[in-house]
Amino acid sequence: MKRNANAGRRGSGGLSLKVFTDDELMDIHLATLEVLQRTGVWVEDDDALDAFADGGAEVDRAARIVRIPPHVVDDAIRCAPPTITLCGRTAAGDVVLESGRVGFTNFGEGIKVTDIDSGELREPTKRDVAEAARLIDALPEIDVLERPVGAHDVPQDAVPLHNAEAILANTTKHVFIGPINGRLLKKIVEMAAAVVGGAEALRRRPLVSFITCPVSPLKLVQDCCEIIMGSARAGATVNVLSMAMAGASSPVSLAGTLVTHNAEVLSGITLAQLTARGTPVIYGSSTTAMDLRLASASVGSPECGLIGAAVAQLARFYLLPSWVAGA
Repeated sequence: MKRNANAGRRGSGGLSLKVFTDDELMDIHLATLEVLQRTGVWVEDDDALDAFADGGAEVDRAARIVRIPPHVVDDAIRCAPPTITLCGRTAAGDVVLESGRVGFTNFGEGIKVTDIDSGELREPTKRDVAEAARLIDALPEIDVLERPVGAHDVPQDAVPLHNAEAILANTTKHVFIGPINGRLLKKIVEMAAAVVGGAEALRRRPLVSFITCPVSPLKLVQDCCEIIMGSARAGATVNVLSMAMAGASSPVSLAGTLVTHNAEVLSGITLAQLTARGTPVIYGSSTTAMDLRLASASVGSPECGLIGAAVAQLARFYLLPSWVAGA
């Protein structure tokens, strides 16, 4: 089992960036609860609507709007585990996510690769997925593997299955995959179970976790709901990762964007806990600001850095492991 170095603890004096005071964090939290209770989130999936209704939310089925009372959100946050073990193929490759520990993963998903033989810039193939997984497996600085590239030479309606096959056969590390929908998630769970020796063995030591993104602003679309609920039912960790973009799909102010981001992630976490209480969740972010020159996401910008630091602080406020992209 691998426990990474502490960062930001008062006793050690490690590196930290405190964007908000405790009172300011509470302001963002209270504003988020107001949005979730008054504005609500749009939910496309019928099973998710049922779960919210059974959990005490106000559900307008005609409009597909779910308004979540504060006590339901707070209860979901409290029952989500503060520590998650991301299991590798063996215990030596396990990575612990908990307060004050920092780990690293590769970025995903690359849409082009440079051919190692010809130097040609081209679309990636399934072989590239496998070779990238093998490379990442050999790098001790990378703790867990996120799908690095996607196979473009296979049927695209089944590409997550091809990606999973190529990755699981070429890494000993814990794997994060975006499965696209609930049907493919179930198939990937079956594949991972075959690797570790059965469904019960996989529940004891989950080898694969899943990533899904709400659609900004404030939408839990069909596939997102299926992945959140499917992960919870399978006992797998789900990373609910907002990709709000300040000035485009969220308010232009960073504070307003953080409230939108927070509402999206907490609504997904609430759905996970209403599906299976105590299911492991990660507070995820690829939120940034819009580049006004190009009308695209500004990754690596000062705004992205500030949002990333703020998101990590919010996750610690909720005692949840975080996943922050965009460095």
